[in-house]
Amino acid sequence: MGAHFYHYEKEIQVSMELIPAIDIIDGKCVRLTQGDYSQKKIYNENPLEVAQAFEDAGLRRLHLVDLDGAKQKAVKNWKVLETLAGKTSLLIDFGGGVATEKDVRIVFDSGAAYAAIGSIAVKQPAEFEKWLLTFGADKFLLGADVKDKKIAVHGWLETTEEDVFDFIGRYVNKGVKQVFCTDISKDGKLEGPAVALYAEIKSSLPGLYLIASGGVAAVADLDALYQAGCSAAIIGKAIYENRITLSDLKKYQEQNAR
Repeated sequence: MGAHFYHYEKEIQVSMELIPAIDIIDGKCVRLTQGDYSQKKIYNENPLEVAQAFEDAGLRRLHLVDLDGAKQKAVKNWKVLETLAGKTSLLIDFGGGVATEKDVRIVFDSGAAYAAIGSIAVKQPAEFEKWLLTFGADKFLLGADVKDKKIAVHGWLETTEEDVFDFIGRYVNKGVKQVFCTDISKDGKLEGPAVALYAEIKSSLPGLYLIASGGVAAVADLDALYQAGCSAAIIGKAIYENRITLSDLKKYQEQNAR
Protein backbone atom coordinates (compact mmCIF):
# COMPACT_ATOMS: atom_id res chain seq x y z
CA MET A 1 0.00 0.00 0.00
CA GLY A 2 2.79 2.38 0.99
CA ALA A 3 4.65 1.79 -2.26
CA HIS A 4 1.48 2.34 -4.24
CA PHE A 5 0.82 5.59 -2.37
CA TYR A 6 4.36 6.77 -3.10
CA HIS A 7 3.85 6.03 -6.77
CA TYR A 8 0.62 8.03 -6.65
CA GLU A 9 2.49 10.95 -5.09
CA LYS A 10 5.01 10.88 -7.95
CA GLU A 11 2.16 10.79 -10.44
CA ILE A 12 0.45 13.91 -9.19
CA GLN A 13 3.57 16.00 -8.62
CA VAL A 14 3.80 18.71 -11.25
CA SER A 15 7.21 19.95 -12.30
CA MET A 16 8.22 23.23 -13.83
CA GLU A 17 9.28 23.07 -17.46
CA LEU A 18 12.80 24.24 -18.25
CA ILE A 19 13.25 26.11 -21.54
CA PRO A 20 16.81 26.91 -22.60
CA ALA A 21 17.35 29.95 -24.81
CA ILE A 22 19.45 30.43 -27.91
CA ASP A 23 19.89 33.98 -29.21
CA ILE A 24 21.09 34.29 -32.79
CA ILE A 25 23.15 37.00 -34.51
CA ASP A 26 24.65 36.21 -37.95
CA GLY A 27 23.68 32.56 -37.50
CA LYS A 28 25.75 32.27 -34.30
CA CYS A 29 24.72 31.63 -30.71
CA VAL A 30 25.23 34.80 -28.64
CA ARG A 31 23.99 36.54 -25.50
CA LEU A 32 23.33 40.22 -24.89
CA THR A 33 23.16 41.95 -21.53
CA GLN A 34 19.92 43.92 -21.08
CA GLY A 35 19.22 43.84 -24.82
CA ASP A 36 22.34 45.88 -25.62
CA TYR A 37 23.82 44.82 -28.97
CA SER A 38 27.17 46.38 -28.01
CA GLN A 39 27.31 43.98 -25.04
CA LYS A 40 27.37 40.90 -27.27
CA LYS A 41 29.22 37.69 -26.48
CA ILE A 42 29.48 34.82 -28.98
CA TYR A 43 29.21 31.42 -27.28
CA ASN A 44 29.06 29.04 -30.21
CA GLU A 45 29.36 29.34 -33.98
CA ASN A 46 26.99 26.39 -34.40
CA PRO A 47 23.54 26.67 -32.79
CA LEU A 48 22.67 23.09 -33.81
CA GLU A 49 25.41 21.74 -31.52
CA VAL A 50 23.94 23.74 -28.66
CA ALA A 51 20.37 22.61 -29.39
CA GLN A 52 21.42 18.96 -29.64
CA ALA A 53 23.20 19.24 -26.27
CA PHE A 54 19.95 20.55 -24.76
CA GLU A 55 18.03 17.68 -26.31
CA ASP A 56 20.58 15.16 -25.01
CA ALA A 57 20.08 16.58 -21.51
CA GLY A 58 16.40 15.65 -21.73
CA LEU A 59 15.05 19.14 -22.40
CA ARG A 60 11.98 19.27 -24.63
CA ARG A 61 11.62 22.91 -25.56
CA LEU A 62 13.75 25.74 -26.92
CA HIS A 63 13.35 29.52 -26.92
CA LEU A 64 15.01 30.75 -30.12
CA VAL A 65 15.48 34.48 -30.60
CA ASP A 66 16.45 36.13 -33.88
CA LEU A 67 18.31 39.22 -32.69
CA ASP A 68 19.08 40.35 -36.25
CA GLY A 69 15.35 40.09 -36.96
CA ALA A 70 14.45 42.04 -33.83
CA LYS A 71 16.76 44.86 -34.92
CA GLN A 72 15.59 44.90 -38.55
CA LYS A 73 11.90 44.22 -37.77
CA ALA A 74 11.70 41.23 -40.13
CA VAL A 75 12.59 37.55 -39.62
CA LYS A 76 16.22 36.98 -40.72
CA ASN A 77 17.57 33.76 -39.17
CA TRP A 78 14.80 31.40 -40.27
CA LYS A 79 17.39 29.03 -41.77
CA VAL A 80 18.72 28.38 -38.26
CA LEU A 81 15.17 27.62 -37.12
CA GLU A 82 14.69 25.27 -40.07
CA THR A 83 17.91 23.39 -39.21
CA LEU A 84 17.13 23.08 -35.51
CA ALA A 85 13.52 22.02 -36.12
CA GLY A 86 14.61 19.50 -38.75
CA LYS A 87 17.47 17.95 -36.78
CA THR A 88 16.09 17.89 -33.23
CA SER A 89 12.71 16.99 -31.74
CA LEU A 90 12.66 20.14 -29.59
CA LEU A 91 9.44 22.17 -29.51
CA ILE A 92 10.76 25.54 -30.62
CA ASP A 93 9.27 28.95 -30.05
CA PHE A 94 10.77 31.56 -32.34
CA GLY A 95 10.76 35.30 -31.77
CA GLY A 96 12.50 38.41 -33.02
CA GLY A 97 11.38 40.33 -36.08
CA VAL A 98 7.96 38.71 -36.41
CA ALA A 99 6.31 41.87 -37.73
CA THR A 100 3.94 40.79 -40.51
CA GLU A 101 1.67 37.88 -41.34
CA LYS A 102 4.30 36.83 -43.89
CA ASP A 103 6.85 36.58 -41.05
CA VAL A 104 4.44 34.43 -39.04
CA ARG A 105 4.05 32.07 -42.02
CA ILE A 106 7.85 31.85 -42.47
CA VAL A 107 8.23 30.96 -38.77
CA PHE A 108 5.65 28.17 -38.90
CA ASP A 109 6.78 26.92 -42.32
CA SER A 110 10.34 26.71 -40.94
CA GLY A 111 9.22 24.38 -38.17
CA ALA A 112 8.48 26.47 -35.10
CA ALA A 113 5.85 25.10 -32.71
CA TYR A 114 5.09 28.63 -31.48
CA ALA A 115 5.69 32.19 -32.62
CA ALA A 116 6.81 34.50 -29.81
CA ILE A 117 5.24 37.94 -30.14
CA GLY A 118 6.07 41.06 -28.13
CA SER A 119 6.02 44.60 -29.52
CA ILE A 120 3.34 43.93 -32.16
CA ALA A 121 0.89 42.85 -29.45
CA VAL A 122 1.48 46.21 -27.76
CA LYS A 123 1.69 48.52 -30.76
CA GLN A 124 -0.62 46.81 -33.27
CA PRO A 125 -3.17 44.83 -31.26
CA ALA A 126 -5.64 44.56 -34.16
CA GLU A 127 -2.95 42.93 -36.33
CA PHE A 128 -1.95 40.48 -33.61
CA GLU A 129 -5.59 39.59 -32.94
CA LYS A 130 -5.97 38.84 -36.66
CA TRP A 131 -3.04 36.38 -36.42
CA LEU A 132 -4.65 34.71 -33.39
CA LEU A 133 -7.74 34.05 -35.49
CA THR A 134 -5.82 33.02 -38.63
CA PHE A 135 -3.31 30.63 -37.07
CA GLY A 136 -4.91 29.76 -33.71
CA ALA A 137 -4.23 31.48 -30.39
CA ASP A 138 -2.52 28.38 -28.98
CA LYS A 139 0.28 28.79 -31.58
CA PHE A 140 1.50 32.02 -30.02
CA LEU A 141 3.68 32.78 -27.05
CA LEU A 142 2.97 36.29 -25.78
CA GLY A 143 6.03 38.17 -24.57
CA ALA A 144 5.56 40.76 -21.83
CA ASP A 145 8.64 42.85 -21.13
CA VAL A 146 8.09 44.74 -17.91
CA LYS A 147 9.61 47.70 -16.14
CA ASP A 148 7.98 48.83 -12.88
CA LYS A 149 4.89 46.75 -13.80
CA LYS A 150 4.50 48.65 -17.09
CA ILE A 151 4.99 47.09 -20.53
CA ALA A 152 8.18 47.99 -22.42
CA VAL A 153 8.70 47.61 -26.18
CA HIS A 154 11.23 47.81 -29.01
CA GLY A 155 14.20 46.23 -27.33
CA TRP A 156 13.22 47.93 -24.08
CA LEU A 157 13.97 51.40 -25.43
CA GLU A 158 10.45 52.55 -24.69
CA THR A 159 8.18 52.04 -21.68
CA THR A 160 4.44 52.34 -22.21
CA GLU A 161 1.73 53.26 -19.73
CA GLU A 162 0.10 49.84 -20.14
CA ASP A 163 -0.17 47.82 -16.96
CA VAL A 164 1.27 44.27 -17.25
CA PHE A 165 -1.80 42.66 -15.63
CA ASP A 166 -4.23 44.36 -18.04
CA PHE A 167 -2.00 43.55 -21.02
CA ILE A 168 -1.73 39.83 -20.26
CA GLY A 169 -5.38 39.58 -19.21
CA ARG A 170 -6.58 41.11 -22.47
CA TYR A 171 -4.86 38.45 -24.58
CA VAL A 172 -5.72 35.57 -22.26
CA ASN A 173 -9.33 36.57 -22.97
CA LYS A 174 -8.51 36.22 -26.69
CA GLY A 175 -7.32 32.64 -26.19
CA VAL A 176 -3.58 33.04 -25.59
CA LYS A 177 -2.45 30.22 -23.30
CA GLN A 178 1.25 30.90 -22.69
CA VAL A 179 3.00 34.09 -21.66
CA PHE A 180 6.68 34.69 -21.03
CA CYS A 181 7.40 37.66 -18.87
CA THR A 182 10.75 39.42 -18.54
CA ASP A 183 11.53 42.00 -15.89
CA ILE A 184 14.03 44.00 -17.92
CA SER A 185 15.91 45.18 -14.84
CA LYS A 186 16.89 41.53 -14.26
CA ASP A 187 17.73 40.22 -17.72
CA GLY A 188 21.25 38.98 -18.42
CA LYS A 189 22.55 40.15 -15.05
CA LEU A 190 22.45 36.80 -13.24
CA GLU A 191 21.08 38.49 -10.13
CA GLY A 192 17.98 36.33 -9.71
CA PRO A 193 14.52 36.51 -11.28
CA ALA A 194 11.51 38.74 -10.49
CA VAL A 195 9.83 36.21 -8.20
CA ALA A 196 7.46 38.69 -6.52
CA LEU A 197 6.22 40.00 -9.88
CA TYR A 198 5.48 36.47 -11.11
CA ALA A 199 3.64 35.56 -7.92
CA GLU A 200 1.48 38.68 -8.38
CA ILE A 201 0.72 37.85 -12.03
CA LYS A 202 -0.23 34.28 -11.08
CA SER A 203 -2.54 35.42 -8.30
CA SER A 204 -4.38 37.72 -10.73
CA LEU A 205 -4.47 35.07 -13.52
CA PRO A 206 -4.33 31.69 -11.76
CA GLY A 207 -4.90 29.54 -14.86
CA LEU A 208 -2.10 31.13 -16.90
CA TYR A 209 0.86 29.09 -18.20
CA LEU A 210 3.39 31.67 -17.01
CA ILE A 211 6.97 31.38 -18.21
CA ALA A 212 9.59 33.27 -16.20
CA SER A 213 12.31 34.89 -18.27
CA GLY A 214 15.42 36.75 -17.17
CA GLY A 215 17.66 36.69 -14.13
CA VAL A 216 17.87 32.93 -13.48
CA ALA A 217 21.35 32.44 -12.05
CA ALA A 218 21.21 29.21 -10.03
CA VAL A 219 19.13 26.07 -9.54
CA ALA A 220 17.72 27.62 -6.34
CA ASP A 221 16.09 30.30 -8.52
CA LEU A 222 14.12 27.56 -10.27
CA ASP A 223 12.70 26.40 -6.93
CA ALA A 224 11.73 29.98 -6.07
CA LEU A 225 9.96 30.39 -9.43
CA TYR A 226 8.11 27.13 -8.95
CA GLN A 227 6.96 28.30 -5.52
CA ALA A 228 5.78 31.57 -7.11
CA GLY A 229 3.53 29.55 -9.42
CA CYS A 230 5.52 29.70 -12.66
CA SER A 231 4.79 26.89 -15.11
CA ALA A 232 8.16 27.16 -16.86
CA ALA A 233 11.40 29.13 -16.86
CA ILE A 234 13.55 30.32 -19.75
CA ILE A 235 17.23 29.95 -18.90
CA GLY A 236 19.90 31.63 -20.99
CA LYS A 237 23.06 33.25 -19.73
CA ALA A 238 23.31 31.03 -16.62
CA ILE A 239 23.80 28.00 -18.90
CA TYR A 240 26.38 29.70 -21.11
CA GLU A 241 28.31 31.06 -18.13
CA ASN A 242 28.23 27.59 -16.48
CA ARG A 243 26.27 28.82 -13.46
CA ILE A 244 23.77 26.07 -14.25
CA THR A 245 25.14 23.03 -16.10
CA LEU A 246 23.24 20.74 -18.42
CA SER A 247 23.65 17.97 -15.86
CA ASP A 248 22.04 20.28 -13.26
CA LEU A 249 19.07 20.73 -15.60
CA LYS A 250 18.85 17.02 -16.28
CA LYS A 251 18.95 16.25 -12.56
CA TYR A 252 16.37 18.94 -11.77
CA GLN A 253 13.96 17.48 -14.32
CA GLU A 254 14.46 13.91 -13.14
CA GLN A 255 13.88 14.91 -9.50
CA ASN A 256 10.77 16.87 -10.39
CA ALA A 257 9.41 14.54 -13.03
CA ARG A 258 5.70 13.84 -13.02
